Amino acid sequence: MDETKRSFFKNAFLEIARDTVSAFQEGVNEVKHREDSEQFFQSYESSYALTLAYPDDILLETARMAGIETEGRDKRDIMKELFEKKGGF
Repeated sequence: MDETKRSFFKNAFLEIARDTVSAFQEGVNEVKHREDSEQFFQSYESSYALTLAYPDDILLETARMAGIETEGRDKRDIMKELFEKKGGF
């Protein structure tokens, strides 16, 4: 068998395996990130620094500037959406 073909297939297999493992790890990290975010915003007590201690007028203006609808929404939900949009955690 031609050694160049053998090494091509061997290297291609290793590259595919590396890419697969890398993609799997990215997926695991994304799920962990979502779980951390959900847990953080689960209650006012756990998200105190962002929800209760953050001035309302600054929060609402920041959310509006980010294109987030604020009318009739809970402060915690607004903060969560803003945090997700801005790439928090």
